[in-house]
Amino acid sequence: MDASTTARRLGRAAAAAVAVALAVTACTSGGGGSSGDVAKSEPPRQDSQDINAKAPDQLKDGGEARFALDQWITQWNPLQVDGGSYTDTVDLVRALEPTLFGTDASGTFRPNPNYLVAAEVTSTSPQVITYKLNPKARWSDGKPLSYLDFKADWQVSNGKDPAYNGYDPSGYELISAVEQGAGPDEVKVTFSEPYADWQNLFRPLVPAAGIATPDDFNKGWVEKVPITAGPFKIGVADKTAQTISLVPDPAWWGTRAKLDRITFRVMDKAASIQAYLNNEIDLASAGTATAYGQLKSAKDTVIRAASPWDEVHISFGGTGALADQRVRQALGRAVDRSALIKIANNGVPVEFKPLGNHIIMPNQTGYQDNSGDWAKFDPAAAKKLLDDAGWKDGGSGQPRTKDGRPLELHWVLSDGSTQAQLDLATAAAAMWQAVGVKVDLDKVAANDYFAKYVTPGKFDVASWRNTDSFPNSKSLANFRLPVGDNTFSNPSRLGTPEIDALLKKAAGTVDPAEAARLYNQADAKIWELGHTVELYQRPTVVAVRKGLANYGAFGLAGEDYSTVGWEK
Repeated sequence: MDASTTARRLGRAAAAAVAVALAVTACTSGGGGSSGDVAKSEPPRQDSQDINAKAPDQLKDGGEARFALDQWITQWNPLQVDGGSYTDTVDLVRALEPTLFGTDASGTFRPNPNYLVAAEVTSTSPQVITYKLNPKARWSDGKPLSYLDFKADWQVSNGKDPAYNGYDPSGYELISAVEQGAGPDEVKVTFSEPYADWQNLFRPLVPAAGIATPDDFNKGWVEKVPITAGPFKIGVADKTAQTISLVPDPAWWGTRAKLDRITFRVMDKAASIQAYLNNEIDLASAGTATAYGQLKSAKDTVIRAASPWDEVHISFGGTGALADQRVRQALGRAVDRSALIKIANNGVPVEFKPLGNHIIMPNQTGYQDNSGDWAKFDPAAAKKLLDDAGWKDGGSGQPRTKDGRPLELHWVLSDGSTQAQLDLATAAAAMWQAVGVKVDLDKVAANDYFAKYVTPGKFDVASWRNTDSFPNSKSLANFRLPVGDNTFSNPSRLGTPEIDALLKKAAGTVDPAEAARLYNQADAKIWELGHTVELYQRPTVVAVRKGLANYGAFGLAGEDYSTVGWEK
C-alpha cells in the first residue's frame, strides 16, 4: 500500500472476515488488468539503493527535474512540530539549510564537508562533541555559521520553554551546554548524559536569526524560508498553482548543483501516475497494483526499489472507548494482518512481509519480532477482551454496547487515499464488525488530513506511514507521553513512563547490542499498550524517467538534490 499520508511512527465468523478481505483483494486491479499474480522479489537488502548513481562528469549541466508533493508545505521550520512532522518538508529543507551529516545506503552517518571540517567525540565523561565548521559556510544574511546557531537550536528544541512548539526534544534535552570552542569556527556541545545518535542532531541546522522569538519560531517560517545556507534557494512558491521550485543559490560555496531547477507539484497519488505518463513529472510511486500496472511499461521508464525506514501501520486514538487498553488490544487481535498485507501487496513486484517491530526495521541490525500474541489473529480472544472491558455482545451483526452506548468508531481517511488503502480499511472494518465493533470510514480533504485530524488527535483509527525514524533514537518522538500541549510525533497521545524510560536509556547506550536489547524491550511494551498495529515495512518502488541520475529509491540513505541531474 503506497500510503498517500506520510511523516518523519481494526457477529460473523472469522472465516467470513477473511473471505471479505480476500474478495477485496481479488477485485483490486493492476491498472491495465489484473496484476495480482505479478512475480515478487525479496525485499532489497539493508545496504542497497537504486538511484542510477553517476559521477558529476557523467551528467549534463542544467535542465530540470520534476517531482510530486503529497501536500502543500505551510510550515517550513523543521524544528517546529508542524514542520518536522512531514517528510516532504524535512527533505526539501535539507536542500536549503545546513545538513551537517548525510547517511549512506547502510544508514551510516557521513560528515558533509560543505559544512564540517571535522566533528568528533572529544570527551566521554561528560560526553563532549567538538564541531569544526567550514569557514566558507555562510547564511544568506551574510553571517557565518557559529555556535550561536547550535545554541539557539538546542534551546528551542529541548522542551524547556513551552512557547516554542518543538517537534522532537530527543537528544537536545540531554545537552547541558553549547559554547564556542577554540575559535569562531569551533563549537563545543556538552551532554549531561551520553547520547549515541548525536550525529542526527542539528540536521538540518536552523539559523539563530530565524528563531529568535517564539513568534519567529512558530510563525516566521509559515509560507516562507527567511534565511538559507544550502545549495538551493526557493525560486517560486505558488500556492495557487500548488507549485514550489528550487534553484541553485549563486552564493553557495560548494560544488554547484547540476540542475537549473527542481520543480515540485502537489498532487495525489492517482494524479501523479497520470502526470508521469503525460511526461509532466519524472518520478512516480509504483508501490500499488494500480500504479505498477500502469507504470511498469511506460516509455523511457526504469522501475527502482530499495528498503528505507518506512512502515505502514494502523494507529489507535486514546479517547472514548479506546481509552481502555483492552479495547485497543481487542482491535489488534481481531485483524488478520496477513490478509490485509495481501491487499496492499497485490500486484506489487516486491514482497511485503509482516512487521513485528515499531522501532527497528527487518533490514537493520537488532531487529526481532516482538508482536507476540498482540498481533496474532484470534477473534475469540478479541471478544473476551471486549467482554472484560464491559462491552456487551449486540448479536446479529450489531455493535456491542456499554451503558447504552454502541461501540462505534471512526477511521479517518484522506480523500487522496489509494484504492489499496480503501480496500484495506474496508476489510479491516469487516473484521472488527465480526467481533462487535462498528467502524465507519470517514474521508477528509487530503490537505486537512494531518493538520486537522491526525496531529490534533481527532481520530479513533487512522493509518499512515512513519518514514525516516532513523536512527533508532528518533522513535522516542513516536511513542513518548505528551508534555502539556506538545504531543511530539505521537498524535494518539498513548504512552507510559516505562516506555519513555526504556527508549531514553536506549538512546544513551553507546553499545549497539545493548541499545538494541533496550529498544526491543520498549517495543514489546508498545505492542502490549495497543498503541499501533504494525503492518509491513514499505519498500520504495518507483518509476523513474530513464536518464535521471542520483535519484530514485534511496534505502537508508538520504537524498542529495545537488547531485541530481541528467545523463549526458
